[in-house]
Amino acid sequence: MATGDVYKLRLESIAPGGDALGRLDGKPVFVKGGAPDETVCCRIVEERKTWARAELLEITEPSPARTEKTCPFYGKCGGCNLQHIDYNAQLAVKTNILKETLRRIGGFVPPEPEIFDCSPWEYRNRMQFHCVRPESGEKFNFGLKGGDGEIIAISDCPVAVPGIRELLRKKETFQLPLEKDRFTVFSRDAVILSEGGQQRGKINLLEKDILLDAGVFFQSNCSALEKLIFELRKIAESAPKNLPMADLYCGVGLFAVFLGGMFSKVVLAEENKPAVSLARENLKGTSAEFFALRDTDWSRALLRRKDSFGFAVVDPPRTGLSPKTAAVLAQDGPPVLAYVSCDPAALARDSKILTGGGYKMQKLAFFDFYPQTSHIESLAIFTK
Repeated sequence: MATGDVYKLRLESIAPGGDALGRLDGKPVFVKGGAPDETVCCRIVEERKTWARAELLEITEPSPARTEKTCPFYGKCGGCNLQHIDYNAQLAVKTNILKETLRRIGGFVPPEPEIFDCSPWEYRNRMQFHCVRPESGEKFNFGLKGGDGEIIAISDCPVAVPGIRELLRKKETFQLPLEKDRFTVFSRDAVILSEGGQQRGKINLLEKDILLDAGVFFQSNCSALEKLIFELRKIAESAPKNLPMADLYCGVGLFAVFLGGMFSKVVLAEENKPAVSLARENLKGTSAEFFALRDTDWSRALLRRKDSFGFAVVDPPRTGLSPKTAAVLAQDGPPVLAYVSCDPAALARDSKILTGGGYKMQKLAFFDFYPQTSHIESLAIFTK
């Protein structure tokens, strides 16, 4: 096998990251745009010792899961990478990736995941756009960054909520933030928030108003988020109510807003100070306690307190828990721990530490926050 060689290849599955996986003489070959259970003609474009990457030239035997793309920018803008696969097949693919990652990296057989699907179109409330700097005499434009780094000035996006789709169709009425090369837009119902424009505002989730800032991270699929909150409320019911709740990596305090009132007290920790400021506003009038500290400092200031916690929600970034936080939770964590994950590999690494300290993964759920993409959001419940 060498770069430039052309092969006929049977594709087996979808690998983490969204490429299809086939094998040549036992060596894994990853093919962008492929689908499980199909035969393709492909050209090797990158050859390594233990794996190779190939470009799709021709589909000789289509997968039963293959479907027609909906968006004219698919394959160019860099946003979606599974739009050529039927939605039910996407759910199966991502559930399998979640289970296999936990087995391979975590070293244990997880519970069978419960699947929470989502509307596959017009679901995305939050998007980041890149500015297209004009040549002389041209207008400013904006779009999404393609796989090769080029900015694609899209005029529509079928996974975006109607408010963002309308904005894309009528770009001439939108004021670009001239000082930024990229900016975030958030839309829900009639609310439009954007960096460089009206940046702060309230949205309604499950009959509660939540204060957001377009420049501060918030989940991108509000419908899926509401389903996640419902599940967390069910789990919280099983935890001791006479002990405090911890909301770790709390962001704008969302989970504490919906769960904190069930417990004697709620303690929130987050290193992003603008997010903590929003969390204080969202929990005004409650007995919440805040720690604006890096997670590497939580073990000293928060997790080894005299008044231990009965329940905790952790929602870490893609890198997962800090090693120190994972170790302290494994040793001194609450009897019920809810782990919201945006990366199966990080969840698997942290699960290995938590289960090594006496936790058991009691429940696993897959929430499809990002249809048409290979992104996997999940919820794992650990009990001692």
